Amino acid sequence: VTVAVLDTGLKRAGAEDGIDCVAAGTDIVNNDSDPVDGAGHGTHVSGTIAQTTDNGLGVVGLAHGACVMPVKVLDDSGSGTSADLAEGVAFAVKNGASVINMSLGWSAKSPITTDPVLDPALAAAHAKGVTIVCASGNEGWSKNVSYPAISPYTIAVGAVDITATVASYSNGGTGLDLVAPGGGNTTA
Repeated sequence: VTVAVLDTGLKRAGAEDGIDCVAAGTDIVNNDSDPVDGAGHGTHVSGTIAQTTDNGLGVVGLAHGACVMPVKVLDDSGSGTSADLAEGVAFAVKNGASVINMSLGWSAKSPITTDPVLDPALAAAHAKGVTIVCASGNEGWSKNVSYPAISPYTIAVGAVDITATVASYSNGGTGLDLVAPGGGNTTA
C-alpha cells in the first residue's frame, strides 16, 4: 500500500531506523521533486506510519510494510495554503497512492469546516477510492475536530497515549471517527 504523507516532507539521509519503501514524491512548496523535510514533522508522521521493524532499533511503524510517498505541502515552519494542499492531494491520486495522510489542519476552534479550494480535491480523491486520513487536531478542543478532518471525505483520527487514554491535547467531539497511538507515550 502506498501512503502519501502530505506534510513538511521526509528526511532520508543518515537515518539508521528509517522507512524501507519510499515512493517518488514531490515538493509543492518549492516546486521541485525533492521533498526534503527541514522541520521534522513529516518525517515523524512517516515513521509513525511505516518505520522499519525487526531491526532492534528505535520504534516500529504501525504499517511498517507500507510505502511512503512524501508530498511537501507545508513549509519548514509548518505553514501552507489550501492551494498547495489541493495540489498535493491531486499529485497523490495521480501517482497511485491508496491512502493520503494529513496530520495538519486549521484550528478546531475556528468556524472553518469547508474550503472552496481543498474540498473539490478531497471529493475527487474520495470518488477514486482513495482513503483520506486526517489528524483531529492538537488543541485539546472537545467540541469538534479541525478541518480537513471534519470533512465528510476524510477519516478523523484523534490520539491516545500508551495507556490507551485519549491524549489531553487531542481534539474530539463532532467529526471524530477513531483514535490511534499518538505522542506523549509515557506513564509518568
